[in-house]
Amino acid sequence: MALEGTVIKSTGSWYKVRLDSGELIDARTRGKLRTQGIKNTNPVAVGDKVTLESDDDTSFAISAVHERFNYIIRKSTKLSKQTHIIAANLDLALVITTLKEPKLKLGFVDRFLITAEAYNIQAHIIFNKADLLNKEEMDYLEQLRAAYKDCGYESSVISVLNNEGIEELKQLIEGKKNLVSGHSGVGKSSLLNSINPGVNVKVSSVSESTDKGQHTTTFAEMFEVAQDTYIIDTPGLKSFGLIDMQPEELKDFLPEIVERSSGCKFHNCLHLNEPSCAVRDAYENGELPWFRYENYLYLIEELKELKQ
Repeated sequence: MALEGTVIKSTGSWYKVRLDSGELIDARTRGKLRTQGIKNTNPVAVGDKVTLESDDDTSFAISAVHERFNYIIRKSTKLSKQTHIIAANLDLALVITTLKEPKLKLGFVDRFLITAEAYNIQAHIIFNKADLLNKEEMDYLEQLRAAYKDCGYESSVISVLNNEGIEELKQLIEGKKNLVSGHSGVGKSSLLNSINPGVNVKVSSVSESTDKGQHTTTFAEMFEVAQDTYIIDTPGLKSFGLIDMQPEELKDFLPEIVERSSGCKFHNCLHLNEPSCAVRDAYENGELPWFRYENYLYLIEELKELKQ
């Protein structure tokens, strides 16, 4: 007997699958599925459409993973040369961050945006914990938002604590399969509970000694927060490693660099030290967000080291 459904939770060895009828079934993967040319540590991911088979109608195995229209991956934490698929078949990827508690890491945000761009997923930035910011910090945040908007990325400012910006966010994610990612402690789980209290995701606080969040989510899981609206909660990530990307490809995944590169003298310009580089000129003239270009320089070096 064969059934079809969507993977809504992965625990490493078991998968929870929601059938098209709405019924939930626990399933394992078939041994041959694990070895069919898979370079990822997980051949099945949350969001995957799968086929289940059963010999006795009581225990089920995933026999096939349907073709994905997109997915988002990162480096595996234990096996650095392998990749881990975080989630598949996404309509929107939300990266949630904070100006403080924990401190803003623009490098993490840009890595996430580049990865979403590379895998053809629309991305949106959420700045949480607006209630902690004074006027000077809020002014800086608005400058950041304007810089990202110039690069093609919309953003939202919210306070889960004060329930500010939540209704607008509900409208943004309505009818979509959404991924939420970010550092531990930025408020992913609290946001889910705010959008739909029935989800009841476990929440922890930021450690005062390290200003880092404490991990509460250990496996990706998909929640239905409203009719036809899903949020995939992911483990708090300390880093977001770029993979499956050559150094010379990186420039293609920063929209503001792509936009200006037509003015470069050389069509294969990497925007480093080449003569007559329109991108470098724009950076030096203050026409590009400085942090985006400097993160680009850092990441291209990282990719060169990985290649070696």
